[in-house]
Amino acid sequence: MAPRISRATVGSTVGTALEWYDFSLYGTAAALVLPQVFFPAGDPAAATLSSLATFAVGFFARPVGGVIIGILGDRVGRRTMLFATLMLMAVASTLIGVLPSYATAGVFAPIALVLLRVVQGLGAGGEYAGAMLLSAEHAETRARGLNASAPTLGNAVGSLVATGVFFLTSALMSEEDFLAYGWRLPFLLSCLVGVAGVIVRIKVPDSPEFERAKDEGRSTRAPLRALFATSGRKILPGMLISVAPNVISYLPSVYALSYLADEVGTAAWVGLVGIVIANACKIVTVPVAGLLCDRYGRRPVMMTGATAAALLFYPFFFLLDTGTPVLIWAAFVLVYTLCNDLTLASQATMMSELFPVGFRYTGVTFTREIAGAIVGGCIPFAAAALGTASGGQTWPIALVCGLLCLLSVLGARFIAEPEHLRREARVPVSISD
Repeated sequence: MAPRISRATVGSTVGTALEWYDFSLYGTAAALVLPQVFFPAGDPAAATLSSLATFAVGFFARPVGGVIIGILGDRVGRRTMLFATLMLMAVASTLIGVLPSYATAGVFAPIALVLLRVVQGLGAGGEYAGAMLLSAEHAETRARGLNASAPTLGNAVGSLVATGVFFLTSALMSEEDFLAYGWRLPFLLSCLVGVAGVIVRIKVPDSPEFERAKDEGRSTRAPLRALFATSGRKILPGMLISVAPNVISYLPSVYALSYLADEVGTAAWVGLVGIVIANACKIVTVPVAGLLCDRYGRRPVMMTGATAAALLFYPFFFLLDTGTPVLIWAAFVLVYTLCNDLTLASQATMMSELFPVGFRYTGVTFTREIAGAIVGGCIPFAAAALGTASGGQTWPIALVCGLLCLLSVLGARFIAEPEHLRREARVPVSISD
């Protein structure tokens, strides 16, 4: 029988798309607008670094939010916590849209921006893990890859809509009007996005696997303690497989936008259209990657995507440096779509199977979000700093990013395939059995 996408997967994916609109909107704005609005004028490079640093702050808040939401999600349910993350993201994004600029409020403006980015990070820390687990735990075993990876498509659609709205707003206004007030409109739309998300998620039931564990006494009131006591050896491999997805997500979608504008000298719309095209392609590539995980296993899909990315970072920058829109867009599709979706789909599937259900939410958020904070939050800032230190050379950035991706190849070697795939392929048992 063909793998089937559950109704819960559809609902959680749509909710993730609405919620990720908020989080990804900040990344685009951090690269293109926030340096001019919230930081002192006079040194564009310093303003860009400061803006990317506020982007990173959201990632450092994610492990805190992830662990808190994960613990509560293992105690009261996945569905309840997904409502909480939705509200945190929508409120924070809407308030960013009404913040005064640096010219108006001085140092208060960037401080308030950082605080709201922290709130965004707290919500995002538990969002994707909850949606992924809700989808995976509703799915039949042989379709878990397809269903677990589906919220990744929600991330892509949310990012697609955010970038599209941002691009449309900037295209319909003069640069002066856009910097003065136009950039605020996409953030103010977050209020409506939050309402829509609540309507969608209220129809999604909680995980039957979680409910069974709760009824059978397999849940725990101290999931973090149980994680370290019984599954401590799985934490490091879980963190390692989360490295490549973060590098391949945020180097193209955040740093590359500022690189194209500041170093290559292309118009802002070129990079934004590249992100739109790459995210649109994910509508096909994400489910295909999930199906590959179900057919060939999680590890080979992760290893293929991470290794391909490691080899393609230098060609990625070479294509960006041409300044030719079509080649720039091809670069985004190669790395941000094809390589990234292979790693994201396999990461989601492996994570949903790595820990027992009683503390699974906690285990996923703890491992995934710490890696996200260290790697995803820092990679745009680190890339900008490496570029500045090397006098505009991109090979140090490509080298560092490539080595980071290979860590996920290493991590995948220590995570076993599920039993039905081991029986079919006779894969040797690994330490996470």
